Amino acid sequence: MTHADPATSTPTAEPRSKSQLAHDWLQERITRREYAPGYRLVLATIADELGMSVVPVREAIRRLEAQGLVTFERNVGAHVAMIDDSQYRHSMETLAVLEGAATALAAPHLTTADLARAREINARLVASLDDFDPHTFTRLNQEFHAVLFAPCPNPRVLELVTAEWTRLGRLRDSTFAFVPGRAQESVREHEGIVALLEAGAPLAEVERAARDHRSATLTAYLEHEHPGAHP
Repeated sequence: MTHADPATSTPTAEPRSKSQLAHDWLQERITRREYAPGYRLVLATIADELGMSVVPVREAIRRLEAQGLVTFERNVGAHVAMIDDSQYRHSMETLAVLEGAATALAAPHLTTADLARAREINARLVASLDDFDPHTFTRLNQEFHAVLFAPCPNPRVLELVTAEWTRLGRLRDSTFAFVPGRAQESVREHEGIVALLEAGAPLAEVERAARDHRSATLTAYLEHEHPGAHP
């Protein structure tokens, strides 16, 4: 029995180049969302997985960049492109309002143990800065905020926050992959939010701090991706 060459689409087709193979392999994973928006594409890792040198992988990534599927920045590397910056912006703006409200509503119900847990997670975030991984940071960041808004007594607000978190996750893998410098500012703002909650600050002040915290991440991303533009 004659088998088709794995580098061809049919037994009689012309063999695809290594660059084409890498391109199709990456494009498929991006399309299937195995590589989500913001996912970092490490040339050496991809080349090892495909059993080829980094040269055809680099060529494939350049082609994907031309197609708008990948963004490449000197000294930073290649990432899967955001699907739609306008959708991301709207989601972040919505989450800023919802998360701010949920945190303020939860404030009177937070226990000493809750606040200690928030501080413990933020300490882990601070420690992670030395060996920064944007995806780990994003996961811990979500845990931190979830602790602070989980006691919100309004189930509809919690439902909306959760839904927006899910939607945001579909739009990007990690904003911090684009603006890693924002992480240091973020953990400092976390300390400020927890301090307000510990001090029993007015709910309006808590809401504003939580909302401004989320908005600052959006601003950092937009200024990075669109210099000179402001949300």
